[in-house]
Amino acid sequence: MGQLVNGVWEDRWYDTKSSGGKFVRSNAKFRNWITPDGAPGPSGEGGFAAQSGRYHLYVSYACPWAHRTLIFRVLKGLSDHIGVSVVHPDMIADGWTFDDSYPWATGDRLHGLPFVRDLYLKVDPDISGRVTVPILWDRERETIVSNESAEIIRMFNCAFDGITGNTDDYWPEVLREKIEPINQRIYDTVNNGVYKAGFATSQDAYDAAVVPLFDSLVWLEQRLAGNRYLMGEQITEADWRLFTTLIRFDLVYHLHFKCNRARIVDFPNLWQYLRELYQWPGVAGTVNFDHIVRHYHYSHDTVNPHRIIPINPEIDFDIPHGRG
Repeated sequence: MGQLVNGVWEDRWYDTKSSGGKFVRSNAKFRNWITPDGAPGPSGEGGFAAQSGRYHLYVSYACPWAHRTLIFRVLKGLSDHIGVSVVHPDMIADGWTFDDSYPWATGDRLHGLPFVRDLYLKVDPDISGRVTVPILWDRERETIVSNESAEIIRMFNCAFDGITGNTDDYWPEVLREKIEPINQRIYDTVNNGVYKAGFATSQDAYDAAVVPLFDSLVWLEQRLAGNRYLMGEQITEADWRLFTTLIRFDLVYHLHFKCNRARIVDFPNLWQYLRELYQWPGVAGTVNFDHIVRHYHYSHDTVNPHRIIPINPEIDFDIPHGRG
């Protein structure tokens, strides 16, 4: 775990004492945008033009936020244009590491650095804040473009279309105003809601997180009763942002984060929907259940102090989903 404080590593991650037992997520530090011609995006500075081979993605298979970016890399045909380095699933005293001794961990394929924090220090030796993935790295300027997953997937959605020829649009302009409140509720009560429940250190904080979480799951179940996807017949980024939490829910969040009122398999519409998204071409290859289960149970010693990896249920996500 841990974070950088004025460029110095401190072995701490989050503080619930100052927030009444509530888990509070910090904001991303790097908010630049890749654009087709390098023009400035909605935030940050310009100069990051879409080019094949220029950018590199640092991810954890365990992290749902990083998982979003891996999915969009596949959906948008970017696998041959943007390289990937995968961290070790354990995040303990030194935070995310590039130890490649665990299966599917690759090490730092660009710089050979030992820790993810070293990438942040490479950009700014005096930097402060949490060290997170995903990281979108610019090989030309030797800097971080962005570490905000919600914005990275929007870059991937359109910035490279002229290079790949893939014009699939998961953030269509006609639906943007309708997508935003859906994204916001899912982020606050589901994507982040499981963390707020799991890392709560008071009963009040837990109750304040877990009740809205399951209210939203019921709302999603009802919404999918009349819609194939969250926005109707067209799949959008809202679906993929939800997917990375749903795919982890029964294997991790239900037990480890005490989100145990019900499982996703107990919601007929959500369970069908989840299987369809998992079976979408290329998506299953972005899901690494071994890293997911290992990371949560081994890394979070405040939740699981003995670091026992549970046996877990056997869930077949390849069962035909029946959604023609």
